[in-house]
Amino acid sequence: MLYMEKVNLLEKFAHIPDHWNPRITGELNGQQVKLAKFLGAFDWHHHDHEDELFLVVQGEFTMEFRDKNVLVKEGEFLIVPRGVEHRPVAEKEAAVLLFEPAGTVNTGNLPDSDRTRHTLDRI
Repeated sequence: MLYMEKVNLLEKFAHIPDHWNPRITGELNGQQVKLAKFLGAFDWHHHDHEDELFLVVQGEFTMEFRDKNVLVKEGEFLIVPRGVEHRPVAEKEAAVLLFEPAGTVNTGNLPDSDRTRHTLDRI
């Protein structure tokens, strides 16, 4: 028998001590629900084959694109289409839920960045 369990996002985020290091907290239909804390600027990158959804649970961050910036506040989400170069920047710590295909590498076309995480922990 399969039992469903709810996930308390704030409790999960309390177990994340670092920044730019996503953790898997759920999976469905070939997609993963990931949690990460953002602080400062990430690397410019794009994903050739994956769209990404960024949902702000706490705080806010700016998604920088080459032609504009979009401020994403608590309770809002933004979808970055595949192939679009982007860079998230958080002036203060932000707790962000990401929804993307399983196997999506956080640095996209920069697989050798110091921030690349090929294997993610589960929380």
